[in-house]
Parts: sequence; C-alpha cells; structure tokens
Amino acid sequence: MMDSKDLEAEIHPLKNEDGKLQENLENPAKKEDHLKSTPVRSRLSGCRTAVFFLSLFICLLVVFVISFIIPCPDRPVSQTWRIDYNTAVTYDFLAMEDINRDKVQDVLFLYKTTNNSDDVNQSCADEGFSWPCTFVAAVSGANGSVLWERPAAQDAALVECAIPQLRDSGVSSACILMGRPGPFIAVDSFTGQTLWNHPSSLGRNASILSPFLQVPDLDADGAPDLLLLAQEGKEVTGHIYSGRTGHQIGHQVSLAVDGASGSLLHVTRTGAHYILLPCASSLCGHSVKSLYEKATGRDSSLQSDLVWKDVLNTTAHRLFLHSSGAIHHLMNVPGKGGEDLLLVSSEACMLLDGQELTLRWTFNVAQVLRKPILGHYKPDTLAVVIENGTGIDRQILLLDVSTGALLWSQALPGLAGDPQSASLPTADHRSAFFFWGLHELTGATPMEPRDPQHSLYLFHPTLPGILLELANISANIVAFQVALFEPGRHAACVLLMGPASPDTPGLVSVAKHEIQDLVLSSRVVRLAKGGPDNDQAVRHRLSRLRYWSEA
Repeated sequence: MMDSKDLEAEIHPLKNEDGKLQENLENPAKKEDHLKSTPVRSRLSGCRTAVFFLSLFICLLVVFVISFIIPCPDRPVSQTWRIDYNTAVTYDFLAMEDINRDKVQDVLFLYKTTNNSDDVNQSCADEGFSWPCTFVAAVSGANGSVLWERPAAQDAALVECAIPQLRDSGVSSACILMGRPGPFIAVDSFTGQTLWNHPSSLGRNASILSPFLQVPDLDADGAPDLLLLAQEGKEVTGHIYSGRTGHQIGHQVSLAVDGASGSLLHVTRTGAHYILLPCASSLCGHSVKSLYEKATGRDSSLQSDLVWKDVLNTTAHRLFLHSSGAIHHLMNVPGKGGEDLLLVSSEACMLLDGQELTLRWTFNVAQVLRKPILGHYKPDTLAVVIENGTGIDRQILLLDVSTGALLWSQALPGLAGDPQSASLPTADHRSAFFFWGLHELTGATPMEPRDPQHSLYLFHPTLPGILLELANISANIVAFQVALFEPGRHAACVLLMGPASPDTPGLVSVAKHEIQDLVLSSRVVRLAKGGPDNDQAVRHRLSRLRYWSEA
C-alpha cells in the first residue's frame, strides 16, 4: 500500500513542485551561507592532503639519504693472516688490545731483526740503541696490517702491556719494557710514542723474578703503581715505581728471603696486599704496606692483616707447608668471599684458604712443569687444568677447584717446546680447552725428533669422548694465545713462531687462525669407541660454539 504523501504527490505533481519552489524561495539566505562555506572546506581538505603528501615525501627522502647516500660505518672484515720477518729472533710475549679502536682486538709482540732491508720506520740509533735492537710492534687483529712499530730495548728482559696511564686527554694504556741492559720505558699502546724513559735501577747482574705487579696507588698521583722483584746473588729485593711517571719510589728493599721466580700479588679478605713467592718447600710472603714504609720511611694508608701477621713468621716471612716437594707455581683462584691460593709443588697440587692459609684439599701429581690454567668444565663450576708428567707419560687432568675432585683426564703425550694450554669461555657457561701435544691413541707412532710436529687439540666438556685436532705445526712455537677478537663474533688463536735460540736468527712469523675455520677442517679423534654423532656432525656442532670474554 502506498504512503499518503506519495499518493498525494502522484495525484498533484505540480503542487509538490510548487511546494519545493516555495521552500527554495523562502530559504535563499541559507543557501547563500552554504555556498560560501563550501570553498573554505575544500581549501582545508586540500591543505590536509598537501601536508600529508609533503610529510610522506620528507620521510621517504630521509630513508633514501640514510640508506644510500650516508655511508654506514665500515666494520672490519676479520681475516686469517700471517706476517714474516727474515733473519730475526723473537721473545715469549704476546698481548691483545684494541689499539686502533675498531672493536677488534689487535696483537702486540717483540722481535729483533738483523735484516736492514725490512720495512722499519725508525732505526735503533734514533732511540740510542746499537743495531740490532728489539722492536715492539702492533698489528691489526682484523687483517694483520702494521699499526706501528718502534725500537724499545737492546734486549728485552721484561714487558707488560695494558697498564693504565693517566694523560691530560684521559686514561690511556701503556706497554712498559725493561731492557737487559737498557732503560725503563713506557710506550703508548695506541700510538707507539714514548710516555717516559728512565735509566734502569737494577744492577747488571740482577735477574728479574716477577712480572710487573700492579699495586695500589702508593704515591697518591691517581694511577696504580708497579712493584718489581729482582735477585742479585742470594738477595731478593723489591723495587717500587710510580705507574704514572716511572720514577722509583724510595729505594730498593731487601725481602730477607731466598725466593725463586713465580711471585704473586695476593689480596686478603681484609684488603691487605701481600707479595708471595716460592721458597723451596715453603711459601714466603711480605706485605706491600711494610715494603713501602721501609722504602720511603713514611707511613702507608694500606690495610694490614693480623691473621697473616700471625701465620707468616715475622722473622723468616714464610709459611711452612706440610709438603716435601718444592713449590713451582702459585695462582690466585676465585673462592667464597675472596681469592684462594693454588700451589703446585713437585709432588702435589694444593688449595689453601685465601685468608686463613689452611689446607682445603690436596691432589697428588708426579711432575707439573707448566703453570695450570682455569676454565669451566661444568656450567659455572670452576676447574683447573693440570699437565701432569712429561713426554709420553703426560696426562691432562681437570680438577674441580672447590673440592679437588677429578673431573676428566686424558693421556696426551707432549713434545719439548709445546706451548701452554689455554681456555676460552663459551656461551653455555662452560669453556673450550686448547691443548698441545701428540695424540697416539689412534695408532700413530711417535714422530722422529728431527721432524717434530706440534698438534693443537680442542676439547669441549659437552663431548667428553672427543678431541678435535685443529692444526699441526712443525715450526718452533715461541708464544701462543687464544682470544675473543670481536665481542659476540669470532674467536681466534695467535701463534708466534721463531728460532729456539736468540743466538741463531731465522724466520719469525706471527699468524692468526680463526677457531671456526680450524674446526671445520679438523680431524675428529675419538677417545672411546662409538658415539652419537658422525665426524661431520661433531665438526658442525663444535663450529657453532659461541664464545664470550670474562674481561
């Protein structure tokens, strides 16, 4: 049914049109207002559209400029590299530090060359040395290019790097060298420039018993100071130097002990600093506080420890241990509430409480010639690596530091001149361990002495029955280090190779090898029959290890 309005419109169409006309005539003002407001709204809409497209264009322009015009900072591409020096000798020293600030660790080492044709920027005569002299060199860890090199000593007796230096421009880093004979010199690690240079205070016949030990700031100049132990005849003396200027603080002090090399700086739980060194089958110690007061005649603000005063004999400055073996190595190891002391003698490995000096545990060993290293066999559980025995009788032992329990052992015959073992933390809170030796369990026969081969092995605790043979080196290895060259990216090993005797110059080489590349081309050595994976799966699994640095 039609609506009444529609019906009426159909019957009287003209009437409806008249009504609309009348309505239009009655509202001319309203229409005029509507027509006036329409252009304003159109203009506003057009402005909004223009602003939108202009903003879009600006955003696209910014993205284009950032992506294609402004270059991204170059990230150094890590490479395997090697540097050779002809007719040269080298020393047992390697250090890692980011020298050119490209976020990749660089390499510092020492060499002495008799070849005048080698590319050397400065001659020995420029620094007051006779030819040939010892150079310190810094090379890029990314590609092996030489960053700087300079003469530093006639013959290097001692060198220590990464020692903080306060400069006007901020905190820098230095390598400190002491020649034999020669000056006591500090070199800026980043530029190679001399920071200070002083005559050595050591006698001509003195032998150095320790590396530079960094002690608290004794002369209040804002930088840690340096302590050096030396021996002339049977007398052991301590020498304190300013870490900022290199000047000797006070005079040399006799320690009144007959210690040997291998000294250690230990901090007790009360904050007292002690110098420890092996004295045959005893442990000798002397407080840094008393050394400073004897050297200068002034009081020191350093802490003292009443427990250590009672334990260490006041006259002899030594702790008598219940062991008949001579002490060869001393180490600080993390303990509960502070550091404990690990002692390795000719008969046993012992852990002493770092405060009370009481015996925690003992593990019998036959002959340990190398200093132990630390790593993690279980997640976040510290272990110590002991190389027990020599030659074909050598064994690798991993001991739990907290209990002394044996975690893992493996016979791995060693060769004379094998470098020290190393470890590197992995992302699973364990460590990858690197051992040198000659593996003979697979039927290999010992190599002839005239053709020695140093074999490098990788061990990870997640595969206790597997060793990876990473490399075989026939050259004499002077120094070896494994390091994380770039945080979160890659680990590598550095080999410093050269003549065994400093009196016979030959080829000196510095080479860097990435661990991942070595793993992928390695030989799998199975310590027991069978195993869950084939060789390729083992390589693939260990090549995916991620390393991190505790520093």
